[in-house]
Amino acid sequence: MKDERKVQLLESFGRSKIMQLFGAEVTGIADGYFEITVPKQDFMARPAGMFNGSTIASLVDVSSGYAGASAKPEDSYFTTVELKVNYLNPAIGEQLVAKAQVIKNGKVLTVVRSDVFAVSAEGKETLAATSLVTLMQLSKKSPDKQID
Repeated sequence: MKDERKVQLLESFGRSKIMQLFGAEVTGIADGYFEITVPKQDFMARPAGMFNGSTIASLVDVSSGYAGASAKPEDSYFTTVELKVNYLNPAIGEQLVAKAQVIKNGKVLTVVRSDVFAVSAEGKETLAATSLVTLMQLSKKSPDKQID
């Protein structure tokens, strides 16, 4: 991935209001791959202490969109067509890590797998959810405006 493209994606991620709310940071980026880490906050946790499903689903959606965009060499943006999440284990930990990988980079439709791990204070990762996301690449209406 070219450095300019990486900077463009990181700047776009920095404008994401929900990722700002989550205190999220990009912890991995490559062609067709995007990784996001978020620390646990009170609003993300169920009364029993595990992360709630809506936080996991949000991470799946955002990580998948950026993975899709990272597979394209130029400015692009996507909308989610389908998102399926399988919750596999209670998301018990101090942070979540979403690891999204493009598995089909089509001209219009892109398919991404995103795995979400709960990470303990000791650094042990437990697979909390896996997902399959279909994205549609949209054409830009204006050459000077990126839609995030």
